[in-house]
Amino acid sequence: MKNFLEKKLAEELVKQRKTICLAESCTGGLVSSRVTDVPGSSRYFTGGFITYSNSLKTDVLRVSPRAIEEHGAVSGQVAQEMARGARAIAKSDLAASITGIAGPGGETDEKPVGLAYIAFSSNRGDIVKRYVFEGDRLEIKHRMADAVLEMILENLGFSPQET
Repeated sequence: MKNFLEKKLAEELVKQRKTICLAESCTGGLVSSRVTDVPGSSRYFTGGFITYSNSLKTDVLRVSPRAIEEHGAVSGQVAQEMARGARAIAKSDLAASITGIAGPGGETDEKPVGLAYIAFSSNRGDIVKRYVFEGDRLEIKHRMADAVLEMILENLGFSPQET
């Protein structure tokens, strides 16, 4: 079903009267684009940050340079700080972030193509998950975007497997 995740997210956020913002790196704004594909998204979407470079992660989202230096831009620590920073700056109830390697290059022995860290931040705390996706660059980016939307829905109390 086309746009199921986006429409369900809209429904849940409106029902729960919550706002959300996004911080994206490897998806380059794809998640924000999908969220805003739903009419009326301005009711719950406060905005998005596309922080592809480390300097934007630190300057805009307030990610600590130390986290990037010690763990790398593609890490759970950086994803968590991206989500926290976005939520604080946008004054949203919720935030989600993603950082990863869409490929085809950029991998290391420890960090393969398809690796992503997704974080969710709310006043109840933060959750960070590690994923490894397969496919070409565009397939990986779309799978990453699906995973961000699914993680948000799960944290709103909705299982994406429910229909």
